Amino acid sequence: MQSLAMLDAILEEGWDYRYFSFDAGWSLGAQMGSMRNGQGDDLFAVFDQAGCFIRGFDHESAMSPWVSDPPKIWPGVLEHVPTQFSSSLTEPAFHIDDTTFCIWFAVGAQAWIQGEIAYPVASDPDGSSWMLSYYMGGPQTYFDFAEHYYEVKTPIEAIARVYLHEPLSPALIQALGSHRQYDRLVLEAAATGYPTI
Repeated sequence: MQSLAMLDAILEEGWDYRYFSFDAGWSLGAQMGSMRNGQGDDLFAVFDQAGCFIRGFDHESAMSPWVSDPPKIWPGVLEHVPTQFSSSLTEPAFHIDDTTFCIWFAVGAQAWIQGEIAYPVASDPDGSSWMLSYYMGGPQTYFDFAEHYYEVKTPIEAIARVYLHEPLSPALIQALGSHRQYDRLVLEAAATGYPTI
């Protein structure tokens, strides 16, 4: 998530136009990554002493709360979230009432967990497959994304350097084909927790 946020910052100066972000100092002892596509879909992930909590919302999914009248979250999505993640369920920034999927990984656990859900018959019924695919892919995934979203062909070799957390430098920025100034990006890297020279 840090790498994707840094890549977006390098390629797009305007924060409002970026897809990915990461806040290394979101709150005391916690970091937060997010994804927003500008069409109403979003994902928030919190990393803290409890582990990692992720909730997402795909407004066009079969499990959108808005398929019901009145709107309601699909049964099982949030009912089994452990108490150590309860603060995320009440975080106003996450607008939890708009949730189609939720997963968590508690400290000491062996795998990601989700609630007990009877899924509707649909392709990617909660939107989790397409949203999480950005984080499960590698440099090629971001190359394809940037080509479509930013309409640029960013060298995969340079993208891979960011995935490896090579410290931000003027040379790395140039290799990515960006004209952004290093001194501006240093400040954004600090907020993201990405290393710099």
